[in-house]
Amino acid sequence: MGICLSAKPICESDDNTGVKYSKDDSDSNNGKDNGSASSKFSLASVLPAPRSEGEISQSSNLKSFAYEELKEATRNFCPDSVLGEPGSGSVFKGWIDEHSFTATKPGTGMSIAVKRLNQDSFQDHGEWFAEVNFLGQLVHSHLVKLIGYCMDDEQRLLVSEFMPRGSLENHLFLRGSYFQPLSWGLRLKVALGAAKGLAFLHSDERKVIYRDLRTSNILLDSDYNAKLSDLGFSKDTGATGGKSNVSTRTPSTLYAAPEYLAAVSV
Repeated sequence: MGICLSAKPICESDDNTGVKYSKDDSDSNNGKDNGSASSKFSLASVLPAPRSEGEISQSSNLKSFAYEELKEATRNFCPDSVLGEPGSGSVFKGWIDEHSFTATKPGTGMSIAVKRLNQDSFQDHGEWFAEVNFLGQLVHSHLVKLIGYCMDDEQRLLVSEFMPRGSLENHLFLRGSYFQPLSWGLRLKVALGAAKGLAFLHSDERKVIYRDLRTSNILLDSDYNAKLSDLGFSKDTGATGGKSNVSTRTPSTLYAAPEYLAAVSV
């Protein structure tokens, strides 16, 4: 995780919401690894691997960020900016200009979520470009939008839209001034939104199977619209008729459709 330059981190407060996406997956499962490290998957053999960052930007409209830009946007990856720490890395809140995408002062411009990947979760160069290119083309109102990426030397980061109300998990299991019990109307709204996101991915056109459906991966915007996040366990079946080389390891703690389990070795 990045550190602030002072002995005691001094960070300006972004807001007073106290929003966190979710706690570490390993903690929420009694210290057992739930397979989040396997969220990396090989798409290099499924999709034509982009040969350059330019090809990614042209095909998926993703922004290529420099590491220093994201370092500035997150105030040097200050611990006070941490939104969550899933098994594959830490997620920080940052701020950028909504037009130029350059770093801005906290509280100005557009808020973003920056996921800094652990080095032990890295794929090779071709797999990384193929995955980013693939995820950048999955655009839907009920999927968390991928804005851009960074690949500077040993640093690999993903930049996504910020979801102000955090994860559904927090609203269901935490209590406090910010996390209040959801009304039945809001619960139905969240369930419907998540279902629409799944329907989009699982459609005949997309043929993408989302295999990590859990409350910590359902994020909520300011109006409680649900969006699916962390597509690392998604499997693309369209390019090779369901015989892709995408990793089929499935953690025991997540949902998978019965018809999928019956037809595919996991």
